[in-house]
Order: sequence, then structure tokens, then C-alpha cells
Amino acid sequence: MATAALVLAAGRGTRLGADRPKAFVRLACVPLVVHSVRSLSAAQGIDWIQVVVPAGDAGLWREAQSALEGLEGLLPAVPGGAERQDSVQAGLDALAADVDLVAVHDAARALVRPEDVARVVAVGRAEGAALLAAPARDTIKRVRDGRVQETPARETCWVAQTPQVFRRELLAEALAKAEAEGFVGTDDAQLVERLGVPVHVVEGDPGNLKITGPEDLLAAEARLVREGGAA
Repeated sequence: MATAALVLAAGRGTRLGADRPKAFVRLACVPLVVHSVRSLSAAQGIDWIQVVVPAGDAGLWREAQSALEGLEGLLPAVPGGAERQDSVQAGLDALAADVDLVAVHDAARALVRPEDVARVVAVGRAEGAALLAAPARDTIKRVRDGRVQETPARETCWVAQTPQVFRRELLAEALAKAEAEGFVGTDDAQLVERLGVPVHVVEGDPGNLKITGPEDLLAAEARLVREGGAA
């Protein structure tokens, strides 16, 4: 079963306030997407890496790719679309027919650990659908119109991460259903859940944060310093 990682680097990242798409913002002098690709490449079970970049920003990818020269399994990048689902579909369409398992990863989660990637890939291969997630540390409130509707038990709440790993045909079916129904999800697991398919949770590192704002970039830089610069 060949496995490919789709690295989503097509988001604009306006909340980061940078002059370039978020995936190409530098962390410790290296673009976020490069950190992510290196971690995925180092993970057991990943055969191919397909990066999805912003349409019209091929120059940024060529610059970033120079730091990945000689990396085995890295496929030519493809342009993404307006929504996350469009970018996932573009990456999926670019994969060879013999790829049976797909790990979808946000380039902005630049500090994912290779060992965690390997664990979620193994569960995805065995079960068909799996994602990394971290147990919620805070009390969660479900809110509507500024009022608390419910306080779910904290032990039942997890914070979703990536990679999220699916059998290829399952992800393709989920994307097709979402498109047909005009549904836009916040992650790929949500689309698969809508098929009635169980998605298995693999506990990940809370430090596998999605870099969204300037404070996240500072936190990631601090972690790299603590760990001696290793992503």
C-alpha cells in the first residue's frame, strides 16, 4: 500500500500579517513548508510527498524547494484552489494510481514529529481513517448568540491536528459528497465523518500547533530553541 502525504501550502494566512502566503513564512530562517516536508520525509511509512501551493506563487515554492534538494519522494508541486477542499482535491488528482493511502497535512504545522506521523499512518492503514489529536486542556463551552449552551465533559474533547490519514477511495468519496452538497468543512476528518465512517484518534504532541498568528510563530521559535533547532 503506497502512501503519499499531501502538504497543504496554498493558504493565504492573512492573520499572520506576513507579506507572503503563510506556508512560506520563515521559522528559524526556513519556510514553514520546508520544516513540514522534512518531518514527513523522515517519518516511516511515507513514500511520496505532494505539496499543494498557492496558484500564481510558483516562484516562492522554487525558492523554498532549493532547501529540499535531493529529497527522495518529493513530487512536483501543484496549484491549490480557493478552499481547503479544492486544494486537497488538486493534490489527490495529481497522485499516481498506485497510491492507496493519503496523509493530509497542514504546512503550517511545521513542528510535527516524524514518530507521530508514523503512528497515525499505521493506524490509518489498519483502520481506513485516523487523525492526530491532543486532549483538550481547558474546559470547553459550546456557545450560541453569546450564551453558553453546554459544557461538554473535558475528557471527551480533543483538539484536531494533522496529518489526517485516509484510504484514498474514502477521501475521494468524502470530497465528492461535500462538493455535491455544497458543504465546506474545517478539516478532512469532518468530511469523512459525514459518510458515517469512524475516524480513529491517535494522541499527538500538544506542541504540534498550527501556526496562525504572530504569537504562534514566537511559540514555535521558542520550542526550536529549547530543542536545539530540530523541527
